[in-house]
Amino acid sequence: MRRDTGDIDERFAAFVREHGERHLRVAVLLTGNWHAAEDLVQASLVKLYRAWPRLDTSSDPDAYLRRIMVNTHRSWWRARWRRETPTATLPETASGEDIADRHAVGALVRQALTRLPRQQRAVLVLRYFEDLPETEVAKLLGCSSGSVKTHAHRGLRTLRELLGGEWPRSGVNQTPDPERDRR
Repeated sequence: MRRDTGDIDERFAAFVREHGERHLRVAVLLTGNWHAAEDLVQASLVKLYRAWPRLDTSSDPDAYLRRIMVNTHRSWWRARWRRETPTATLPETASGEDIADRHAVGALVRQALTRLPRQQRAVLVLRYFEDLPETEVAKLLGCSSGSVKTHAHRGLRTLRELLGGEWPRSGVNQTPDPERDRR
C-alpha cells in the first residue's frame, strides 16, 4: 500500500512549522553558534524527512529529532574541533533601550556554555533547557543516569565559576561573602 506523498509532506511541514523554532533554540545552545545551529537543524530535518514516512504516527517525532540533532552534533564536533577558532570576546550586539536584560543574560550563558566540554553542554541543554528527565537524557546521549547527574553537577559548577559575579547567585550552597555584600 502506497502512501500519498502530498499528505506526508504536509504533515512534515506542519511539524516543522510548529516545532522548528524550539529545536533551533536547542541547537543554538548545543553548538554555541547561531549559524552552526541553523546548519545542524537543517541537516537533522533532512534526516528526519527521510525517515518520516516510516515513523509511527503515535511516536514522538520531537524525541526522534532531538536524538538526530545530538548524534549529528556529536559527529560534527569530532570533525570540527580541528577547524574552530575560539575568540576571547563576543561580537558587539546592537545597542539601545529595546534590548532586554534577558538577551544579555542569554549571551553570557551561551558564551559560558561554549566553554564547557561537549558532554556537559549537551546534558545541561537537554536537562535544563529541554526539561528532559535524567533517564531520557541518558538514553539520548548513550550513557547512564549517574553519568548524566555527574555531568550536570560538574557543568553547573563550571558555569557558576565562568559566570562569576555576572550571574545572580541563588542556591543553598552559597556562602556569605562580606566583601561582596559591601559593594
